[in-house]
Amino acid sequence: MTEKQKDKVRIKIADIRTTLANERRRYGGYDDSRGLRYLPPAFYIKIEDYAGGLTYLRWFNKNFETDVGFPDFLFEWTLILFKSGRYKEAEQKALKTFCSNTYLFDKFFEKPIIPIEKQEYSNIDIPEFTEYFKYSCSQPELADFSKWLEHFLSSEKFKTIKQKYIDIHIRLKTERDKETRTYLILHANQLAKTHV
Repeated sequence: MTEKQKDKVRIKIADIRTTLANERRRYGGYDDSRGLRYLPPAFYIKIEDYAGGLTYLRWFNKNFETDVGFPDFLFEWTLILFKSGRYKEAEQKALKTFCSNTYLFDKFFEKPIIPIEKQEYSNIDIPEFTEYFKYSCSQPELADFSKWLEHFLSSEKFKTIKQKYIDIHIRLKTERDKETRTYLILHANQLAKTHV
């Protein structure tokens, strides 16, 4: 990518930041129903400005702390943390990415997407969501990240959490008892926050 092309991307990032700042001034908060706040990480990755991406994500976390994000956004967050040398934080975000869409890493590693007969809470945790996912382990600039992620996903701790998380959602598909469902959902949420 040429410097001129990078400048165009930087202008897009600045435009988004300006739009969000104007919303806050106008409404006293953010009314980002268009989802502009999710776009900058991809732009930072495109121009390989991981320090800028990290700064943006800190701002995002401060201003949208209850926003769980979309799987691809969480993946980008993981990637930026890794490229910034924040490996422990990247592991945590990778776990959250998996829990937001259990198929996304298979898509990244170009493995076949095999649907699991499990409870899906929204249209972001389904195999079809991955159709628009644009990252792949075959991208040369992601070789170091791919190697790290593959190592993390093959760790015993991650594999144990992954299996428990999937087992809970398989059970939730048929479980009808309200109290049991509440317990299972709480347990799944706790697994997503486990320190790895």
